[in-house]
Amino acid sequence: MNRSQQVDALFFPFLQIPSGHHHVADALIAEYKQVYPTKSVQKIDILAYGYGNIEKLVSSIYLKWITHFPNLYDQLYSQLVYKQPLKRTRQRHYELIFRSVVKKLINEAQPEMIFFTHSLPSNIVSILKQEGIVTATTVNVYTDFFINCLWGINGIDYHFVPSIAMRDVLIRLGVKEKNIFITGIPIHPALSKNDSVAEEKRRIKLLISGGSLGTGGIQHLLSSVHLSRLEHVYVLCGKNNELYNQLISANHANITPLNYISSKKQINQLYEQVDAVVTKPGGVTISESLMKRKPIFVCDTLPGQEKINLQELTRLCLVQQLDKRKSFEQQIFDFFVNIDRQEQFQQQLDAYFQAMDKESIANIIKRISQHMIDSRSREIN
Repeated sequence: MNRSQQVDALFFPFLQIPSGHHHVADALIAEYKQVYPTKSVQKIDILAYGYGNIEKLVSSIYLKWITHFPNLYDQLYSQLVYKQPLKRTRQRHYELIFRSVVKKLINEAQPEMIFFTHSLPSNIVSILKQEGIVTATTVNVYTDFFINCLWGINGIDYHFVPSIAMRDVLIRLGVKEKNIFITGIPIHPALSKNDSVAEEKRRIKLLISGGSLGTGGIQHLLSSVHLSRLEHVYVLCGKNNELYNQLISANHANITPLNYISSKKQINQLYEQVDAVVTKPGGVTISESLMKRKPIFVCDTLPGQEKINLQELTRLCLVQQLDKRKSFEQQIFDFFVNIDRQEQFQQQLDAYFQAMDKESIANIIKRISQHMIDSRSREIN
């Protein structure tokens, strides 16, 4: 990773795994560039910036942990990060590791705005902001459907949240409502909005996604598929080369495996071709599917964040959870022959989107930036 240089806006995901934190940061950069095409931006992982190749080791350990010891990860995540979302305590161990790194980075970059798509850098910068070491405008952009206790709150100027429930949590934590924007989880502007109508379908085109890593029980799911009522299945294998090669070798006429797709235009075209999405409850894929108004069927969850996401998405009636004991395609087929269920889903979508701010994220960023300029002008005068 390149060392930082002076930039106008910094975007902080965490780790270099192509996760939702990175996808949301990329979406924000695209929105920012719509308003300020000539300003400079940089997306930085503070672990790789400060500790180089150690990031690769940490990423590898993390992936093996959630794969081989999911229950342990889930228990620790719940106890340490989520159990008391309204309780805020200093994370001294993280500060010991990252405080000097982040301070050095921001001193070099001198940004006007900092956007966080991961809670850890948000936590560190919130402390530095409260101490007056950081003066940039700070924005938390939440990539899940809940707020864990690691996110910085004091010292953060603005918050982009996916839902009313998350706005209400922030208000209980002392954040002013005017500083909270219900944006949904930001998705890249290359993904266009869809209109959808309820209709009975006898043959269904399906997108199966395991996220950027190609995880989430896809192999087990496909092994049980008979394709009797599925016209075609597109499988996003992400970085899972083993899964991709297995599907290529199987050479099934009705299954198209796809490697990791970086082009959002290609992703948009893929959504346009399908009737529904089978996925795990990661924030970005869910938000993209919601924007495209595609029915979402959840087949599996990773431990930690995704289990909590599923609880909230189920409460909002925005996803259908597949029962592993029943026929996979029969459950999807039952949805598409039931016009009432389809209309209820579209009504829930309408309610979800109606709660959002009507302004685009690009315009919200412009308004925040203008407020920042006005405030500094008043301080000078």
